[in-house]
Amino acid sequence: MSDEQAIRRLIERWIEATRNADVEAVLGLMAPDVVFLQPGQAPMEGRDAFASSLRGALGENTIDSVSEIDEITVSGDMAYCRTRLAVTIISKHGKLPLQRTGHTLSILRKGSDGNWLLTRDANMLSASV
Repeated sequence: MSDEQAIRRLIERWIEATRNADVEAVLGLMAPDVVFLQPGQAPMEGRDAFASSLRGALGENTIDSVSEIDEITVSGDMAYCRTRLAVTIISKHGKLPLQRTGHTLSILRKGSDGNWLLTRDANMLSASV
């Protein structure tokens, strides 16, 4: 499998694991020192911080996403990926679904085991109208 194919598969696995509320599988796709950036929020630093946030979100909601990859560039053991992402958040308590769409820019690192992990992610999603 090429590096680009492996990165595409990582994105597919992330979406599948989130849809299935498999937090441990999602966490296995990111580096321990991962950093997430979102507009208007302080950076979320570390896998543990993300785990807490995701567990809270999935405790109250189901989350489904569709990702269209616009670009993947690989250079040695580093890569970046630019996507268009649409996320639907469905409350388990009967509230109306929330739709978020926008762009992401992700940086990935290839480990000594040959697996790619997410290390940095800038998520520019906003509410859909």
